[in-house]
Amino acid sequence: MPQPLIAALNKLLGPQGVLTAAADLEPYVVDWRGVYRGATAAVVRPANTAEVAAVMKLCADTGTALVPQGGNTGMCGASVPNAHGREIVLSMARMNKIMEVDPLNNTLTAEAGCVLANIQQAAADAGRLFPLSLGAEGSCQIGGNLSTNAGGVNVLRYGNTRDLVIRIEVVLPDDCSCNGLGGLRKENTVYHRKHLLIGSEVTLGVITAATLKLFPRPAANATAWMAVRDPEAALQLLALMRRHCNDRITAFELISRHSLELVWKHVPGTRDPMAAPSPWYVLTELADAGDEQALRTDLERALEAALTEDLVVDAVIAENRTQAQALWHMRESIPEGARQEPVMVYRHDIAVAVGRIPEFIREAQAALEKRFAGVRLICFGHLGDGNLHYNAYLPDRLRSDAAARDAHDVTETVYDIVRQYGGSFSAEHGIGLSKVAELVRYKSPVELDLMRTVKRALDPQGLLNPGKVL
Repeated sequence: MPQPLIAALNKLLGPQGVLTAAADLEPYVVDWRGVYRGATAAVVRPANTAEVAAVMKLCADTGTALVPQGGNTGMCGASVPNAHGREIVLSMARMNKIMEVDPLNNTLTAEAGCVLANIQQAAADAGRLFPLSLGAEGSCQIGGNLSTNAGGVNVLRYGNTRDLVIRIEVVLPDDCSCNGLGGLRKENTVYHRKHLLIGSEVTLGVITAATLKLFPRPAANATAWMAVRDPEAALQLLALMRRHCNDRITAFELISRHSLELVWKHVPGTRDPMAAPSPWYVLTELADAGDEQALRTDLERALEAALTEDLVVDAVIAENRTQAQALWHMRESIPEGARQEPVMVYRHDIAVAVGRIPEFIREAQAALEKRFAGVRLICFGHLGDGNLHYNAYLPDRLRSDAAARDAHDVTETVYDIVRQYGGSFSAEHGIGLSKVAELVRYKSPVELDLMRTVKRALDPQGLLNPGKVL
């Protein structure tokens, strides 16, 4: 990378805004799983939207590619530069302010580098709830959540990230800044760029801030961990819970035992909450504005009905928030447990229609076991919206083996079945680097041409996150 460019970046951002030392660059060039590694000569860290626009103008003028990065907690390599080292990493970490909380309008405005947990806490301090919740919430940034349209565990009641956003501020690749922030909930005079930018993995423009929806903070919560025979029983249990508890169900997670065995093996302080093993479990949470004891009583009645109908083998209801958090900690630690294994885990963030989940799980497992001797499955996810993390590994394929990392045979076996079920091979993790080939394989030429047309219109030089998605 030319030294004049580095000098110009230093002049724009000052000493805090540009990193060039190898030790400082290291955290930005490798993803948290250690699967994707790239190189860069500089990481730029703008402090405000004007500086983002200035950096993007400089990159446009010099033909320099830019890789935006939030908390770098993604699963698909979208925030990692490529190996040739000619791309600059744009870190949003310094743009971490919560700009406004408006309890009366139920909105919160935050810069893109704000950590998700800090947004949750700011909402709680105002007596409100920001419901986006996922395992990486202590380190992921809201800009990254927006870039992939993250789902999380509360989608069942509150929707994906796109559903939680009112307006966004964005800088386009030609350095044009569009400030659309504010709590205006009805606006029908322009094309709504949020629907185009959210989920685009920062290939069309850099979101620098967003106005988010808040909700009344629930006064009561109730959490239950249930053992079930199979996914079919879990699906019937979901229907029963909806009859008894209606829209108070905020989360309903299906978890295979093998997923949890990796957690109990690698994550200190976790243990099986059940007296006897079960092949499948469900973790559910209810929330309400009323009395906690009344909510717990309704949950108990629903579980009694489930036991009577033989949908639940055993169940544990959390006695307090500490116990509930321990149950959720197990669920959220599954990716970390899998990461501690030396084998290559083939991760599949898939979605099919909710009613076909049990059938899909059976067919995909049978196909994998037929083709790959010794395959182990790590299946867990959001049963309520049809999104599963249907992961698999083979004991003889190590993460350190390049051939294992580059293999697509396990993934194609799963995705071919997903296509048969009319599903999606990317529900909430995005495309990034890892699924570019799959996008070409499974999407129609018309869809791809439309995406390329939009990309060319907004980023004609192809400098924003090149090689990702398309």
